[in-house]
Amino acid sequence: MKLLFFSDIHANLPAFEAFLQKAEEIQPDAIYCLGDLVGYNVWANEVIDRIRKHRIPTIMGNHDEKQLKDLTGDTSNGGLTQKLLGEEQRRFLQQLPRHLSLEFGTGEKVFRMEMMHGSKKAINDYLLEDYPEADVLKMMAESNADLFLSGHTHLPYHRIIQQGEHYKHVINVGSAGKPKDRNTDGCCALLEFDQLDPKDPQSLKVSFPRFSYDVKKAMQGILDSDFPDKFAEALEKAR
Repeated sequence: MKLLFFSDIHANLPAFEAFLQKAEEIQPDAIYCLGDLVGYNVWANEVIDRIRKHRIPTIMGNHDEKQLKDLTGDTSNGGLTQKLLGEEQRRFLQQLPRHLSLEFGTGEKVFRMEMMHGSKKAINDYLLEDYPEADVLKMMAESNADLFLSGHTHLPYHRIIQQGEHYKHVINVGSAGKPKDRNTDGCCALLEFDQLDPKDPQSLKVSFPRFSYDVKKAMQGILDSDFPDKFAEALEKAR
């Protein structure tokens, strides 16, 4: 089984098109999006339309959540995004679920994955790699989860925590459209497995495929818009 996860495309259509090409190369059994389809760039409608066209299961990110409010007259990132959004695309964002879960195996070998944008505490919580272990395990116990998949930080990692005979996994999938790890290539996370076993950390293989895209085109979209020029600089420096 091969599952591909991505997050934080942030209306960056050139990056999203490059991600879809990468997905064609990988040929996963399923693709999931962990939110933040919009914000920081101009192609919000186009990204949403492609998500829907490819029928990619998607959860809500904090920038998507902003579109639950009427931001008329707001000149912030969220307000500028709302001015660009079509009504149908905005309704799509408003109806996104906040969590999705997948369960594999039976009996003592049941393995449960939970997808969220930030953490179980909040949609905008930064579940960084050094997040206190006790807090992570408490959230996982409340969710009965063996694996957390999140985005929001734009910083990819795979963390394994041993708890007795069991191993817990925390994965941040990075950002497909606005990397912040000094690498301008978009990032996603690939999970590969045959039979998942919570007592065997090697039963899950995790990698972070990268893909290049036309950064200059993405920057120009910002520079030709009402979005602050600093958003373009952030793409160029991947920070």
